[in-house]
Amino acid sequence: MTDKSKTLKKSSIVVWTLCCLILGFAAATLLDPISETKAQTSTLLPAAPGSFSQLAKKASPSVVNIRTVKVVKGMGRSPMPFSQNDQFKDFFERFFKDQMPKDFKQRSLGTGFIIDKAGFILTNNHVVEKADEIKVRLSDEREFTAKIIGRDPKTDLALISIEGASNLTPLSLGDSDILEVGDWVVAIGNPFGLGNTVTAGIVSAKYRQIGAGSYDNFIQTDASINPGNSGGPLLNSAGEVIGINTAIFSQGGGSVGIGFAIPVNMAKDLLPQLKKGKVIRGWLGVMIQKISSDLKDKLRLKDEKGALVADVIADGPAEKAGLKRGDVIVSFDGKEIKETHELPYVVAATPVGKKVEVEVIRKGLKKSFDVKIEELKGDKESPAVREERTNLGLTVKEITPELAKNLRLPDTSGLVVFQVKDNSPAAEAGISPGDIILEVDQDPVNDIAQFSRKIDTYKSGDTVLFLIKRRGATLYLTVKVEE
Repeated sequence: MTDKSKTLKKSSIVVWTLCCLILGFAAATLLDPISETKAQTSTLLPAAPGSFSQLAKKASPSVVNIRTVKVVKGMGRSPMPFSQNDQFKDFFERFFKDQMPKDFKQRSLGTGFIIDKAGFILTNNHVVEKADEIKVRLSDEREFTAKIIGRDPKTDLALISIEGASNLTPLSLGDSDILEVGDWVVAIGNPFGLGNTVTAGIVSAKYRQIGAGSYDNFIQTDASINPGNSGGPLLNSAGEVIGINTAIFSQGGGSVGIGFAIPVNMAKDLLPQLKKGKVIRGWLGVMIQKISSDLKDKLRLKDEKGALVADVIADGPAEKAGLKRGDVIVSFDGKEIKETHELPYVVAATPVGKKVEVEVIRKGLKKSFDVKIEELKGDKESPAVREERTNLGLTVKEITPELAKNLRLPDTSGLVVFQVKDNSPAAEAGISPGDIILEVDQDPVNDIAQFSRKIDTYKSGDTVLFLIKRRGATLYLTVKVEE
């Protein structure tokens, strides 16, 4: 073979190889297109929005900046501590008058959002509470003086209004009940007075209680909520308000991805009353507690849903209707009670005077009661002492008038917990000295003899249900007998 033939053969092999590579690459492309030709979110999150820009453009004109001024009184106008003829008066005024604290204006920033074209704006109560002056600035820089229409400190909601504003764009109020953990949310606010800013994240949790009050029921989100965002809207991906941004958990003052918003359904329920300037709440007349797994077993419940009635207020609506301690409320006015903290809000939102059906589970059986809701007003809610020690780790004594006086107990008879051993079953259950024992496994115990007979029936590994009274309130606790 000549050199020329060898060269042609090598060229043919190279060309053939390149053709194979090109064809193979093309086939692979057809079978599995290159990832860069795909949408950013199509692989793992097909429902994730590619951008929130259109949502932000549409919602931002409805979000307003709120600036408040509160005059804090100093001592400058207070009476002088000297009479007109006192020889020290001139001396005091000459040297100390200019150093006395005077009135000053305390300023703060917040956010709100327009809910109708009439000029009503929803925000947090703590944004406008005790304000002497409220200014609202719209996104187009127009500024108006606002007045408070209605406030509700218990839910931290407030309704304010502006007059004379035209071309207002209200936000649509969504349904926070259908919100799911993991849903996309967008927060719009005015942090640090810099103008509207937009942050996005997801719903981290629902039904959060942070100790803000009796009606805690917050939506938790990792969308940044910074100082000044309070009162701003939390939107779903459709641009509907599903929450009112209210608080953050932070040790340094900035967002750490734990923010809280009031569910919008709570605001929607209160709006008619806020527009009237006063919130009137319904009252059922019970004290409730969460159902633990041990309580579930002792009360013969299928699950931990519902609200356990720890006490019934004397002469209250519940007592009049026949509810008792130990009942588990599973439905109120047709609404299923899944979480304990749902009940206070549902009751509070019920019109006063309305008769509602309350379903309970009592000793394993479902019962129904008709309760007429009333108005919530204010904040309702020496002979030898025989002693008994138990393997539960607590010491009880019979209450005498003298013992009640010495220990400042509200009751003059019955049983009181005198001592609780460290690391004992009673201590782990939360029983404390001074607790008054009312029942053991829903049987009343009034003296040492009854208590001893009852406790002797339990064996190692059993769980004992106690009803105790503590600082005027009753509470169910479960204690497991040591094995």
